[in-house]
Amino acid sequence: MAKKPEAAGTRVRRAASNTTPARAGGKPGAARSVGANADSPYHHGALRDALLEAAERVLERDGLAGLTLRAVAREAGVSHAAPTHHFGDLTGLVSELAAIGFRQFNTAMAAAGAAGASPAEKAMARAKAYVAYAEAHPGMYGLMFRTERLDMSRPSLHEAACAAFAGLAGAVGANRQEQIHEEALSLEQAAAIARAWSLVHGFTMLLLDDRLSDILRRLPKGTDAETLLEAMLKSTIGRPPGPY
Repeated sequence: MAKKPEAAGTRVRRAASNTTPARAGGKPGAARSVGANADSPYHHGALRDALLEAAERVLERDGLAGLTLRAVAREAGVSHAAPTHHFGDLTGLVSELAAIGFRQFNTAMAAAGAAGASPAEKAMARAKAYVAYAEAHPGMYGLMFRTERLDMSRPSLHEAACAAFAGLAGAVGANRQEQIHEEALSLEQAAAIARAWSLVHGFTMLLLDDRLSDILRRLPKGTDAETLLEAMLKSTIGRPPGPY
């Protein structure tokens, strides 16, 4: 498993929704101006999408501490007022960015799950895709779980986060050979979901923080993080339904 690849700017135009047209007010001579004339590089929802793309680049390059409205405007080459116009404040911006992250994450999980034949294979594939997404987008992944920085009441983020949980619950239910209704869980179902999430999320955070290198160096030559993850999952996936 590759270790923390340098994240490239992700195409968020497909994931972000269109909004109102951009307001005029770009700085003359800026690399990209916000103007009302037909020659402006940004029209209608394109500026909003460009700001989200710029925000992701800043996040992956400079971390959450470096993600400010001014930094995003500078990255996009627009006036400092542009992010405020589209997102209100930094919470609004990072919440919309996290919503995009969850949608990308959900797409990766669904594609991985569809590739497996048995419930156990699907669960294994989803877990690997989970870790792979975090490795490819460490800044975005970290943001998605920093709820103190996010406005979870924003419809786009709430919907995307709920879809992620529904996907997890569905995968756990399939492995337990039962239907799980995520709004009404039994204690055993909740324990199974929490255990699966804790295992993969915990592994992911240890990997991103480079805390597994000491364990890996003690293993036989050629054993990588993915092999270690598979061994962990094989000891938990495929258990029969019932109390844990």
